[in-house]
Amino acid sequence: MTAAFSLAPLFRHSVGFDRLNDLFESAQRNDSGSSYPPYNVEKHGDDQYRIVVAAAGFQEEDLELQVERGVLTVSGGKRDKGVESVTYLHQGIAQRAFKLSFRLADHIEVRSAGLQNGLLNIDLVRIVPEDAKAKRIPINGARAVLDN
Repeated sequence: MTAAFSLAPLFRHSVGFDRLNDLFESAQRNDSGSSYPPYNVEKHGDDQYRIVVAAAGFQEEDLELQVERGVLTVSGGKRDKGVESVTYLHQGIAQRAFKLSFRLADHIEVRSAGLQNGLLNIDLVRIVPEDAKAKRIPINGARAVLDN
C-alpha cells in the first residue's frame, strides 16, 4: 500500500520548485527495487560528481548514454554477434539488458564517460552560468525608483 501525500503547502511559499513535486512522484512510482547493475554515485568536489556502473562483460558498443530533459539514461544490452561457439557450463556474469535513469539537477552536465576494467565511469560537473549566480542588488533610495 502506498501512502499519498501532498506537497501543496510547501509550494505556497516557493517559486519554481514544481519539478521537485515531479521528482517525488517519480520516486514513489519507481518502487520496483531493481538493483541491476549495481552502481555508485560519488561526489569528488563541490561541483564534481561521478556515477560508476558495474558493467562486467559489456563492451563500449553494448552501452548507450543519453541526456534528455534533465534525465541521464544509461542502457546496455549484448548485441548479437552471430552464432557463438561457446557453451557455458556456468554463467555467473550477468549480461542481461538494463536501463538506469538519473535525474540531473539544474546546471549539471555530463563531462565524459569511459569504460575501464568492467566499470563505466560517467563524470558530471555543475556549471552555473553567470546570470544564475547570486548577485548583490544595491539600494539607491527613492531616487532610483523615480529615474526608471
